[in-house]
Amino acid sequence: MPNLEIRRLGRTEMKPKALGLGCGYLGDPRRPDEEAVATIRAAIKHGINFIDTSPEYGVSEYRVGLALAEGWREKIYLQTKVGSHPRFLRDFSKEATIWSLENSFRLLQTDYVDSVLIHGPRYDIETPLGACLDTLVDWKMKGRIGNIGIGVRQHEFHCRAIETGEMDIVLSFLDYTLLSQSVAETTIPLALKNDIGIILASPLSGSLLAGPEPDVQRAKDLSSGPDRILPPSLIGGPTDPDVLPYAHKMWQWCKEQDLNIRDLALQFVLNAPVEGNGIVLSGPANQKEFSEIYASATKKIPENSWQGFEAAFGVNFNY
Repeated sequence: MPNLEIRRLGRTEMKPKALGLGCGYLGDPRRPDEEAVATIRAAIKHGINFIDTSPEYGVSEYRVGLALAEGWREKIYLQTKVGSHPRFLRDFSKEATIWSLENSFRLLQTDYVDSVLIHGPRYDIETPLGACLDTLVDWKMKGRIGNIGIGVRQHEFHCRAIETGEMDIVLSFLDYTLLSQSVAETTIPLALKNDIGIILASPLSGSLLAGPEPDVQRAKDLSSGPDRILPPSLIGGPTDPDVLPYAHKMWQWCKEQDLNIRDLALQFVLNAPVEGNGIVLSGPANQKEFSEIYASATKKIPENSWQGFEAAFGVNFNY
């Protein structure tokens, strides 16, 4: 996929590039503000026009606000979230939702956000679809936000949220990657049927497919540790001991073929069966990582490399 084409996000009327910028890792307070600002502006200069952040991501919203000052805000679509601010973590009441929205707008230095997602309910979807959703609908009617969505791991939560008729966007993560494509059987076709925008996040599976060798010893350490139940958001992720060995096999195969697994991982997700109705969200920690992600997303990969990987791992690239 040498070019990053313009996509659509369902009925939102937004027209983002196929690759968006996730700002989770840019919120690390131990790193300088200037580094994050430079990364965001470098992405915009490369044509990236969709930026995602959240109150959960450290000082991410504040840094996004800094980066989008001085006229940069008008160049992009901006998305943030509610329900995940540490002060009101998974509090989906009206009061907490309004406080979170007002705080986000202040940090982002804007009076309008293109989309706001209900973020990360773990075990209960009905509560977020009550007062929290009502508040978002109210702010949308008042013209403060453009679109409403949900960002959560469980596919059944996607389905329930879509049933409300208020969702414009669904964000899924870790479930359309080289390691797992389960969302292709559930949320993606449902979203397409309802003309809802699709965002596929974590295409590198939380760094397992980012290029460095996956730490197999870590998998052994996790497996030998005390029994623990992973929350839904972490199953199949980089801390799931069942996934690390499989990721390492893929990495080893790519190394033997003189390929960088990051190239295949990003382009595989960019080629997901969303019919032009969705984007991929990847989150670098600095400008160097953004440059690597962008290069991987736009690099020409020989067809026989895709065919070889498919033969080795049974992953259909739809090339």
